[in-house]
Amino acid sequence: MDTITPRLDDVANAREAGDRKLDWARDHMPIAAALREQFELEQPLAGERVGMAMHVEAKTGVLVELVAAGGAEVAIAGCNPLSTQDDVSAALDAQDGITSYARHDVDDEEYYGAMDAVARFEPTITVDDGCDLVTLLHDEYPDIATTVVGGCEETTTGVHRLRAMAADGALNYPVFAVNDTPMKRLFDNVHGTGESVLANVAMTTNLTIAGKTVVVGGYGHCGRGVARKADGMDAHVVVTEVDPRKALEAHMDGHEVLPMREAAAEGDLFVTTTGNRDVIVGEHFDAMADGAVLCNAGHFDVEVDVDELEARAASSREVRPGVEEFEMPDGRRLHLLAEGRLVNLAGPLSMGHPVEVMDQSFGVQALCVRELVESELEPGVHDVPDVVDRELARVKLEAEGIEHDALTDRQEEYLGSWQHGT
Repeated sequence: MDTITPRLDDVANAREAGDRKLDWARDHMPIAAALREQFELEQPLAGERVGMAMHVEAKTGVLVELVAAGGAEVAIAGCNPLSTQDDVSAALDAQDGITSYARHDVDDEEYYGAMDAVARFEPTITVDDGCDLVTLLHDEYPDIATTVVGGCEETTTGVHRLRAMAADGALNYPVFAVNDTPMKRLFDNVHGTGESVLANVAMTTNLTIAGKTVVVGGYGHCGRGVARKADGMDAHVVVTEVDPRKALEAHMDGHEVLPMREAAAEGDLFVTTTGNRDVIVGEHFDAMADGAVLCNAGHFDVEVDVDELEARAASSREVRPGVEEFEMPDGRRLHLLAEGRLVNLAGPLSMGHPVEVMDQSFGVQALCVRELVESELEPGVHDVPDVVDRELARVKLEAEGIEHDALTDRQEEYLGSWQHGT
């Protein structure tokens, strides 16, 4: 498959625009800058081939450059048909040691063709966002999968899929669950998702969040972030949950908790964050008020049943870029953002999570790639080593000029002893 360049009318201008985006991201990613100095000096990835399937935009581009600076050859495809920024893809593809197959707004054949090209690159390490590349290697290229040293997985959905593979005995190499480590989930999932989702909803619709009832489907770390930020923007927040503990947590955090069948009649804005399918379905569309806005902040476009929405609508039209209006037979209008795909990455104005947040997440990715080369792990899903997570936190604090306390020897001894009593 060809790389990105043949699709662009003006390759030189596209690369220049992509380079500007990369420059801005580099300037605000101090962790990546510090790690790049180490990687360029030590070359920990020399001889490795790193295959990636990710959202190809500027922050991801800095991670790609960092991995290449460590001595690896890199091939990358998109992990969502609408999240690739072609100018960034072109700028990456122009660099030595990097091949980008990612393109924006592709059909299924092109989308999986790009991922297939990365698989045929015969990666020794994978970096995935959603587990599509790992699945492809195991299903279509099992001989290559047996030679992979290991992988990293960025998102909740991908970790769920990997754990299911491992439980079935189908995962043939070790993968770090990057999504689950504190330096990722406590910042990327909570603050990154919370801020980027609501910012992109506001930009796409040009409507306020304040004063509206925001229904958040799911109260994991991502849902908690959306709910917290919406509450801070003076919205009334309703949470729907299937886990009784998370439902109770949402209640104790001050949010109203309802089943979706009841919340559907109350909401002005609906945001799904579950990583599961069929969160909003036909009966919910029937109960929604005129003007309701629906969007997905999970991973795949299955959380809102778009097919059922289309089937129930009398007509549909694009009313703004990234906003499709479905008029129901009774005259109510429901508005779907970004085709039901990730609203913070797949919309026409979407830029993904804030740069500083992704600096932390991609710092974890880079350190885990290095860890895979230096360690011998059994096939399966592995937690990120705590020493790696803490190393990244120290790098971030140093970059921000923030000092913090340390335990004294006496405190260390106290915590490590079972003999101290009252």
